[in-house]
Amino acid sequence: MSVGEFVKSRLFIRHFLISVVLTAIILFGIFKILAAYTFHGREVVVPDCTGFTLSEIKTSPTFNDFDFVVVDSVYDPQKEKGTIVTQDPLPKSKVKEHRKIYLTVIASVPEKVSMPDLKDLTLRQAIATLQTFGLIIGKMEYVPDIGTNAVLRQLYQGKEVRPGTMLQKGAVIDLVLGMGIGGSRIQMPFLIGMSRSEALRVLAADSLYVGAEIYTDHKDTVSARVYKQSPDYSSGLLLNVGQSIDLYYKSDAGFDWGTYLKTFDTTRKSTPVAPRPAQKSTATKDEF
Repeated sequence: MSVGEFVKSRLFIRHFLISVVLTAIILFGIFKILAAYTFHGREVVVPDCTGFTLSEIKTSPTFNDFDFVVVDSVYDPQKEKGTIVTQDPLPKSKVKEHRKIYLTVIASVPEKVSMPDLKDLTLRQAIATLQTFGLIIGKMEYVPDIGTNAVLRQLYQGKEVRPGTMLQKGAVIDLVLGMGIGGSRIQMPFLIGMSRSEALRVLAADSLYVGAEIYTDHKDTVSARVYKQSPDYSSGLLLNVGQSIDLYYKSDAGFDWGTYLKTFDTTRKSTPVAPRPAQKSTATKDEF
């Protein structure tokens, strides 16, 4: 029997049809299994986990459709230990069932870090080193010294702290810096709308430091942003090196920051920084 005759035979046609039907059945079964496994077409809304502990969400039926993974912890003495402060995906997001929700919780015990040696570093280097170690720059005091913005002493709670001392992560380190010879004043920075950490970084980079910190809603260092600064922002205002700026914070919740920021004129060109007399000289931020 030739190939052509075999293809036209009832035996070939019968086996061919059987193969097509079996293939269709197998493919249909695979797609059904995949749809059930991946929850295709089934979405659920992510609930708000913040404020709950991990044990509470695992026992509540509201959270049964999700799997939870703790990926980070932060220490905040103002919040209850073990409570959730951030989540990913965000609340009200639409996801598939049993989607993993990644959580950041409040640590029960603050992490310890070793105090680095900042002596003789420039201010810019000292800031970068403190951030690497999870420490926060505090007040800066300028004293007469030939080294412009060079770190002369490092202080913790008003006392000199030696390199290698174990401190809580997030501890505030004050610096004593050299004033240098010659210099100029600092342009007033615009801090409105920044988080606390962002504002502190800008102040430190400009050789300024934070004064009083006032929370208009409640002390929430996670979501609060700078609502007001004192002295008030002015594009032409010049400050002395080492001068403090008071910060007023407001929570993100229910506040239209976009509209509020438009009320400030930050488009004007900065006034040139005028040199100061030699006997009252301070360092510029470009010299460190």
